[in-house]
Amino acid sequence: MANEQASIAPRDPTMAQPSARRSYWAPKIWHGMTLPAWLRLLARHRFAVAPRFWPIAAGITVTAAAHSCLALVQRLNYQRAIDRVRISQPPIFILGHWRSGTTLLQRYFALDDRLTYPTAYECFAPQSNLVSGFVARRLFGRAQPTERSMDNMATSPDHPHEDEFALCNMGLGSPYERLAFPNSRQINPYLDFQGVSPKRIARWQAGLLAFVRQLTWRSGGKRVVLKSPPHTARIKLLLELFPDARFVHLVRNPLTVIPSTIWLWKSLYTVHGLQLAQGGELEKSVFDEFLRMHRVFQEQELLIPAGHLCEIRYEQLIRDPLSQLALIYERLELSGFDELRAELDQVVESKRDHQANRYEITPQLEAEIHRRCFAFIHQYGYDSGDIEKRSLA
Repeated sequence: MANEQASIAPRDPTMAQPSARRSYWAPKIWHGMTLPAWLRLLARHRFAVAPRFWPIAAGITVTAAAHSCLALVQRLNYQRAIDRVRISQPPIFILGHWRSGTTLLQRYFALDDRLTYPTAYECFAPQSNLVSGFVARRLFGRAQPTERSMDNMATSPDHPHEDEFALCNMGLGSPYERLAFPNSRQINPYLDFQGVSPKRIARWQAGLLAFVRQLTWRSGGKRVVLKSPPHTARIKLLLELFPDARFVHLVRNPLTVIPSTIWLWKSLYTVHGLQLAQGGELEKSVFDEFLRMHRVFQEQELLIPAGHLCEIRYEQLIRDPLSQLALIYERLELSGFDELRAELDQVVESKRDHQANRYEITPQLEAEIHRRCFAFIHQYGYDSGDIEKRSLA
């Protein structure tokens, strides 16, 4: 395997990794946990916080205790009303491997006022946001960068965000635990829940259902749009909760996805890690998860009822967003696209000059992608002259 430090490098100097000094003091995901969830996370990883991060861990413990108190206040004030919520419109799940355009599509969906989504702060503090949000969102927003380090997209506490972070911070089990402990040798089964006990699966499903109910209640009954790459390998579990759910699956050229995902994890380790990442197995884990996610998706997509799945390519979404959004609305039988078209057109026009991150990869990594991802490349036509062979953006 090619050396990881040499296998991918930024073509664009604005892609520099977040500075260690700035990242050390930046808010971590874990600052939004309650104390029981935080202590379970530490225990699962044998409290392996590196000494230089002990002050950060102590600060997280303090904020976790505060979130626990706020979570109790939230339950006492709102839980009875949330528990009575009836989800009349099944959620829309945006699926696809990391760096496949799921965030972009979620933000397009967010333009539709009839839909709702979890915000960054709701995912940061899923159990206390209803009572802490007014003040904490402002403090969190001041400390948070205005752009994501991995792709320069704008971000704020109120932007749409990934519900996987909420599930992780609820202590339900998530592959994102490795962001805190990147050197952990433990096998995390929560990508596809293979080998996870029925009790833990039921707990995870109950947590997701409670979060969707909370979003539905907060929005006054709107349909919820969720996006989480790990959900791509959880279709069976999602359908058990929401049999009429709709799914959009995004695919993208592995020649872009693999190096971009390597860069993503390195960036997130720098910002959220409680250890200094050694990185010895990063490329291998990225390849393994890509292939595992694709295999499980192929097995489980057959469970999705006819007319409830739309599959699109990232390259086509970037090239012609309006036609791809129209296709999604038509395939999933979602109404109101004509009313949305004018606003979409303005947003698309405003983003035409956006410069996405670009990468240089070594010939060794490129050859490894062709070898290991051959089936995916062939299935989706990325070995054809009709589709961009190399969209490193």
